Amino acid sequence: MKLTNKIKKMLVLSAVALGMSHAQAGWFDSAPEAPARVGYTCCNLHHEGDWISDSNFGALPFVPAGTPVKLKSYGSNRVYVDMDGKDMRFGLDYGRAQETLQQFAEKLILTDDPKTKIAAYPAYVREAIKLGQVAVGMTKEQTIIAVGYPQRDETPSLDAPVWNYWASSFEPYRVVWGKDGRIKEIATDPATQARMVYRKP
Repeated sequence: MKLTNKIKKMLVLSAVALGMSHAQAGWFDSAPEAPARVGYTCCNLHHEGDWISDSNFGALPFVPAGTPVKLKSYGSNRVYVDMDGKDMRFGLDYGRAQETLQQFAEKLILTDDPKTKIAAYPAYVREAIKLGQVAVGMTKEQTIIAVGYPQRDETPSLDAPVWNYWASSFEPYRVVWGKDGRIKEIATDPATQARMVYRKP
């Protein structure tokens, strides 16, 4: 039986509403071919099983920035990729009104390996990135590599003075930018700060 995109979307949403995970609901989805795009992950991408959401919850385990990745196909609000030999999916869960699925994929898959840039960063920045944390004094580029892009629905522009992030669905934190383009402050509760903020030795 061939399902229309509208029906498939309704089935997936219904399945998730009933408590099924994205992975379980994914069998309703199709995977049309996509233009070849091969490169490296832009940043540390947090995952739940094979699912990498645009929420990029910091409490989840992550695939390091610079991991080889190949775009295989597009589905309904998801991108199917081969990530260093493992099948994974990028999910555009929250920012659908702000960017297309293709734009979402293109910012996560870079043609140039970010590890080259990381190697030139100060030692504390390299360590923060390795741990998936942010630190006062980091640039926007360094912050994106460390904790990914903020959700587009909550931070529509990277020129915003504050970027909104989540360590989990109950642990928000805000990156406040100084006039010099570096992190001035990371505003959150003590528990989330301990998880997401790097402290220089």
